[in-house]
Amino acid sequence: MNFMRTLVGKLWITITCLVACVLLILGLFLLPYIDTVFTNSGAIKRLFTYVSIIGFSMTTFFGLFLLTKITQPMQKLIQAANAIRKGKYGTRLDLVTSDEIGELANTFNHMAAELETTIRSLNHEKEHLASVLRSMSDAVITFDNNGNVILANPPGQEVMKNWQGLHWDDELKGGGWDADVIPEPLSALFYKTMHEGKDQSTDLHVKQGVWEAHMAPLYSDEVIRGAVVVLRNITEQVKLEKSRTDFIANVSHEIRTPLSMMQGYSEALLDGMAETPEEREELIRVIHEESLRMGRLVKDLLDLTRMEAGHSELVGRKVDAGELCERVYRKFAVRAKERDIDLRLSKLNGNLMLEFADEDKLEQVMTNLLDNAFRHTPSGKVIEITADRVQNQTGAAVKIVISDQGAGIPSEDLPFVFDRFYKADKARVRGESVGTGIGLAIVKNIVETHKGTISATSVVGEGTEFTFYIPAE
Repeated sequence: MNFMRTLVGKLWITITCLVACVLLILGLFLLPYIDTVFTNSGAIKRLFTYVSIIGFSMTTFFGLFLLTKITQPMQKLIQAANAIRKGKYGTRLDLVTSDEIGELANTFNHMAAELETTIRSLNHEKEHLASVLRSMSDAVITFDNNGNVILANPPGQEVMKNWQGLHWDDELKGGGWDADVIPEPLSALFYKTMHEGKDQSTDLHVKQGVWEAHMAPLYSDEVIRGAVVVLRNITEQVKLEKSRTDFIANVSHEIRTPLSMMQGYSEALLDGMAETPEEREELIRVIHEESLRMGRLVKDLLDLTRMEAGHSELVGRKVDAGELCERVYRKFAVRAKERDIDLRLSKLNGNLMLEFADEDKLEQVMTNLLDNAFRHTPSGKVIEITADRVQNQTGAAVKIVISDQGAGIPSEDLPFVFDRFYKADKARVRGESVGTGIGLAIVKNIVETHKGTISATSVVGEGTEFTFYIPAE
C-alpha cells in the first residue's frame, strides 16, 4: 500500500504543512526584530534551517509513532477480515493493547468466534438434513420459483433422471415452466401450488407406476420463493389393493356359483319337483358334487393363505423323484385309460434323488399339474411326464416336465397363469370339471418354498408345457 495514501501518511503530510505554515508565519512576525538581534544574514538562514530540521524530525517521529500504533494494527485487522471473508473462520488477532485498537481486536476475535460457531452449527444442521434426506426412501425435490431444482435426495435425483423428457397431456401442463428443468409430470402440480400458495396432493401415473405426490410452497417474508415435493412410489400398494379387491370378488364368485346350484337343487327337492327316484338321485348327486367343489375351493384357499403367510413348513427328507413320478403316473393311469389319453413317463437319468424335499407337497404339485393337463386335453392326445437330473447356476437339480397336447394358452395369458383365480378359459376346452383357479398359484408357492423355479410355455392349438426345477443338493 502507498504510504501517502494511508491514514498516517495523510496525517504526516498535514502536520508537516502545519509546521511549515507556523514557521513561515513566525518568521514573518519576527522579521522586524531579526535585524536588531541578528546582524549576519547567514545566521538567520542557519536559524531557519535548524528550526525546519527540528520540526521535520518531530513530525516524522510522530508519523512513525502513528504508523506503529494505528496503521500496522489496522493492516492486521484488514488481513484477518479478508481471511474470514475467504472462509478461514479460525483466524484471530493477537493485538494486546489497552486503547481502542485493542478493544476493536477483542471485539473482532469475539465476532470471529461467534461466526465460526454459527457456521459450524449451520454445517452440522446441513449435514444432518442431508443425512436425513439420503436415508429417506421417498423422493424429495426442492424447486425455486422458476422451476429450477435447488435440492434433491438420491431417490429424487433418480426420479428426475427417469422423468425428464416425458410428454404430458394435461390442460394445466407447462404454465410457463421449463419442462427440461422441472419434470413435466410435476409441472401441473407445481403451477397450481405456486398460484394458490397452499399444499397440493395428487396421484401421478407415470411409466406404468403410481406415485403419491405432496407439494408444499416455500415462503420467505410472505413471498413464495419455491416449492418442495415429496414423491412416494405406491405402485405395489395399488397392486395389492387391486389384488385384494379382485381376490374378494373372485372368491365371492367362485363360492356363489356352487351355493346357488346347491340352493336351487335343494329347493327343487323340497318342492317335490323330482317325481321319480332317479330324478331325486340326480339332484342329490349334483348337490353332492357342488358341495365337494366348494370344499376343494375352501381347502385350496386355506392352503394358499397358509403358504403365503409363511405358516406352511416343509417336512424335509430324502426323496426319490423317480419313484414319486412313477407313483403319480400309476395314480393317473386309470383316468388316462378312461379318457383315451396316452399318458407317458420318461426318466432320463437314473439318479433322481433329492437330498431335502417334502414328498407330499411335491406330489401335490404334480397332481395339480396333471389334473390341469387332463382337464384341457381331448381324447386321443398325449400327456407326458419327463424327469431328468441337470446342472444349473445353483448346482444340481431335478427337472420335471409335464406336457400336454391340449388347446394351449395364448401368449398374452402366459405371464398370469400362476396368479390366483386366473383362468385362460377362452383358449382352453373345458372338461368334465371346473378348477378353482388357484391350483397353479399353490404349485408355484410350493416350488418356490423348495428354492426351485417353475415356468410355462405354450402354443395355441398344440399344447402346454410346465417345467419346474427342485434343487437336488
